[in-house]
Amino acid sequence: MFTGIWKISILLLIFLFIKVSGSFVGINIGTDISALPSASNIVSILQAHKIKHVRLFDADRQILASLANTGIEVMVGVPNDQLLRVGESRAAAADWVNRNVAAYLPGTNITYIAVGNEVLTSIPNAALVLVPAMQFLQSALLAANLNFQVKISSPQSMDMILKSFPPSTATFNSTWSPIMYNFLQFLKNTGSSFMLNAQPYYGYTRGNGIFPLEYALFRSFNPDNQIMDPNTLSTYLNMFDAMVDSAYYSMQELNFSGIPIIVTATGWPSSGGDDEPYANIDNALAYNNNLVLHVLNNSGTPSQPKSRINAYIHELFNENLIPGPLSEKNWGLFFPNGTTVYELNFEEDAGGGSVTSPMAGIFCVANNSADARDLKQGLDWACGPGGANCSAIQSGMPCYEDDNIVAVASYAFNDYYHRTQSSGGTCNFGHTAMITANDPSHGSCIFAGSMGLNSSTTRGTGFGPVSPINGIAKSCVLQLSQHLVLVMLLFLLLSI
Repeated sequence: MFTGIWKISILLLIFLFIKVSGSFVGINIGTDISALPSASNIVSILQAHKIKHVRLFDADRQILASLANTGIEVMVGVPNDQLLRVGESRAAAADWVNRNVAAYLPGTNITYIAVGNEVLTSIPNAALVLVPAMQFLQSALLAANLNFQVKISSPQSMDMILKSFPPSTATFNSTWSPIMYNFLQFLKNTGSSFMLNAQPYYGYTRGNGIFPLEYALFRSFNPDNQIMDPNTLSTYLNMFDAMVDSAYYSMQELNFSGIPIIVTATGWPSSGGDDEPYANIDNALAYNNNLVLHVLNNSGTPSQPKSRINAYIHELFNENLIPGPLSEKNWGLFFPNGTTVYELNFEEDAGGGSVTSPMAGIFCVANNSADARDLKQGLDWACGPGGANCSAIQSGMPCYEDDNIVAVASYAFNDYYHRTQSSGGTCNFGHTAMITANDPSHGSCIFAGSMGLNSSTTRGTGFGPVSPINGIAKSCVLQLSQHLVLVMLLFLLLSI
């Protein structure tokens, strides 16, 4: 009797141990850059910022080799221009798996193959080979005994869903119904996830003012204007959840349920042209900041509250070679030289309870070229109606500089920005302020967001060495300890 109880207890412990991992936020790595950083520098950035999940749009050999023994989970991609070859030849698919997946395992932790990107909406002429390509690749994984390590799917665009709101009435474009049915059947049979590129930036900018900006940015908005699905009476607090639920309902319309969703691209551009006013650093920081908080909260969506959503932010670097409007080139968190566009925190804090603020290392400062009268006006507003704490710039205090309006205005602007950014505050002040990653703190004058750096040190100014305890060693030690616990539990189970 006790032996049976012990076996059940150990099995439960193993199950719980495997299932404790929560949702994650990863990053896309695009390479349409005129001066692409070296693979080792890219990995240094990932480790320094504790990014543990990456999506590659291809299978870059140098990056894959540099990711070996880091513990970072990798999604590799079959580019659209290789889809036809892979989808028409079983031998070509096997060769692709051997060269781009099997050759790097187990050192590089490849867990997913993304077959093409938005194939049905971007290259519809290749639609008929999408599912065959996935099937051929799956056969190659089976032959290499890698089908449990690596899963296969294909990222779909929100354009596949003709009308995404209300989510409960969403359906896939019927033009592709036969292909979508076979596609979903493949995901169901192989235990794979539906990959969705969900971009509220486009949902908002193309929505003709139907939804408020706050809704797209995960910010609170007037409760009198709540956004509700009239069929389910579910209230949607953000556009991201509505997009994900529209995909769930679209799958249900084809009689498929229980297929999890991975958001393979989401984000917000930090800069745009004169006709792209919503592509700015304030909105980009707000969206991605709130996305991280939302996803790591493991809250699910209104229709699937118990289904965790994993998401990949688009993207690591600004890609200056991407065609199209200026905003298309400015989705990155970093410039190609390694300096930060703005800072994000990708993981929960050490206490395991909450996500630490990604505003650390970001500062709102006065522009040196701004007119002193305009700075004074902004300073008075920040310290008055704006609600900034300006005690540190009063006479006799550590940040007081009687003859330096730029310095004192910077302190006030920055304090206001850190207090209000999550609820809509911006770094503007009549175009006299700007975002920077350079810490303006000096001596005992410490700015909000400072991480102990002073004005002589730049936060994220290019590539540099990564401390082993924050990179490979820490990751490997954690994984090794987890594996040891599982081995011990299994040994106990078998010895009873």
